[in-house]
Amino acid sequence: MSAKILIVDDEHNIVDILKANLEREGYQTLTAYDGAQALDMGLTQKPDLILLDCMLPKLDGFDVCRKLRQQTNVPILMLTAKSEEIDKVLGLELGADDYITKPFSVREVLARVKAQLRRMSLSEAEMADHPKVLQFGDLVIDLEAYHVKRGETDIELTLREFELVRFLAQNAGQVFSREALLEKVWGYEYFGDVRTVDVTVRRTREKLEPDQTQYRYILTKRGVGYYFDKHAADS
Repeated sequence: MSAKILIVDDEHNIVDILKANLEREGYQTLTAYDGAQALDMGLTQKPDLILLDCMLPKLDGFDVCRKLRQQTNVPILMLTAKSEEIDKVLGLELGADDYITKPFSVREVLARVKAQLRRMSLSEAEMADHPKVLQFGDLVIDLEAYHVKRGETDIELTLREFELVRFLAQNAGQVFSREALLEKVWGYEYFGDVRTVDVTVRRTREKLEPDQTQYRYILTKRGVGYYFDKHAADS
C-alpha cells in the first residue's frame, strides 16, 4: 500500500500543487488548511509523513509539531517562508525531522519525501541484520520497541533522534561527518542542511547524556564529525 501523506498549508494553491505531484508519484494524500485540523488529522488519520507549514490559522505549525510529538513519531517536514535561522532551529527543537524553505521546487519536496520514507524502510531492513537490543553499560537501546533506557530512566526520543542513536551505536567507534549522517540517517544525498544534524545531535545529547559537561555516548571528533563511544560501558 502506498504511503499516506498529510499536506498542511493555508495557501490552497500550494496544497493543490503538492497534492497533484505527490499523487502523480503514487502517494495517497490528506489535506488540512489550519493548525487545529492538522493536529486532529495527524493523530486520527495516521499519516506516514506530514508536510507542515509553520504559519497557520487557529494553531501555528510549531504548536502543531510540539503537540504531535507528544503522541506520535510520524516524520514531519516543516514548510516555512521564513529564512531566519531561529525559525528553522525552533522547528527542529520541537521535534520536526527537517525543514524546507519557501519558495521551494516540487522536485526538492518529492526528493525529501522519498528520502524520509526510504530511510524508514531501510531502518526496518537493517534491524533484521543486527541484534535487537544494544547495551552500553546502563544504557539499553531496544531496536524493535524504538525505546532507550538509562538505568531506570526512560529516555523519550523522537523518531529521528532514535535513528541517530541507533545508527551511531550500531557503528560504535566509527566517526561520521555531518554530510555522511545526513545521508545515512536522513537519507539525503543531494538535499538537506548539515545544521539539521548539529541541532539533532545537541537535542539528543540533552536527553541522553547524564552529564552535559562531559559526554559519555555521542562524542565529537573535532573537524571530522560525530561518533558513539564504543567504550561508553566502561565510563
